[in-house]
Amino acid sequence: MSEREHRPVASDALLSKQRVVIEAVRLADREGVDGLSMRRLAGALGAGAMSLYHYVANKEELLDAMIDLVFEEIELPPQETDWQSAMRRWAVSARQVLARHPWAIGLMQSRTSPGPANLRHSEAVTACLRTAGFPVFMATHANWLLDSYVYGFALQEASLPFDTADELADMVEGVFLPQLPPDEFPYLNESAAALVAAGYDPAEEFIFGLDLVLGALEPLRATA
Repeated sequence: MSEREHRPVASDALLSKQRVVIEAVRLADREGVDGLSMRRLAGALGAGAMSLYHYVANKEELLDAMIDLVFEEIELPPQETDWQSAMRRWAVSARQVLARHPWAIGLMQSRTSPGPANLRHSEAVTACLRTAGFPVFMATHANWLLDSYVYGFALQEASLPFDTADELADMVEGVFLPQLPPDEFPYLNESAAALVAAGYDPAEEFIFGLDLVLGALEPLRATA
């Protein structure tokens, strides 16, 4: 059993909104957000289902608090460095956090009642771009582009049927290549052989693409 499974249950008297939200995030991490219900959460906490409503009015309010907790884990772009380095650190941190909480990817920008961590995050990212010289509309373009890249990559990464370069190599050789006759798919066979031989790790694609995006945005900083 894991340490998490050994965790003692909480009585109603020991509950708090923080404990409720943290346990909800843990439950979503294990089972996905679709399986999250107030009754299921109460059972994980060892509490009465109705007691949770002292802390959150409904599931939507619970999701707002859960997403705010995820935003709190993301490193804000630091102010003491250049804008590209700052946004790179933010993007890398966001990707790592979303890898821990893949259920949150589709919810990060959907909440209509953002919490304090969510608002601090949005303010810090916008401030980084504006103080770097991006005009308001160009900063908005940059923000949308970076969010799309980070969330899109996180979504694709979460859906991959492998986690490591070794697992990818095994899957290519044992699953994909047998489905690709060389005479019909010569380029796919060539690519697969070269990537396996090189120990290709698709996780490295994140920084490659991120640097392209940041580099493309640099000339637009002074665009009115």
